[in-house]
Amino acid sequence: MNTTTEQPVAALTPRQKDRLISGWAIAGLLLLLPIVVLSWAVVLSGERGTRCVMYGEGCSTVPGSALYGAFSLALVAGIAALVWPRGRGTYSRAWAVCVQWGAQLTLGAMILSDA
Repeated sequence: MNTTTEQPVAALTPRQKDRLISGWAIAGLLLLLPIVVLSWAVVLSGERGTRCVMYGEGCSTVPGSALYGAFSLALVAGIAALVWPRGRGTYSRAWAVCVQWGAQLTLGAMILSDA
């Protein structure tokens, strides 16, 4: 029988919060490229994607600058959350991770929106 109990996030020590934030930032950075590659694979495997590749018609209506911007924002926010000094700015680091995940999920949704 396991006698340990899970602590709510509010009851974590500052060091545990820093580790949690760093873990989410690392996970986001590691998943950024797979999200993009898999999203494009889904789009290109469909009829519309095939027509775009073969004939250049019916291609994405999402501007490339929006895709590059979301990718860059996710990358920069994730790196900022990792290099931010531990112990100071815990809430700023947490917001950076939220921005990172929001940007990369938005990027995946923008790519998939034309599937």
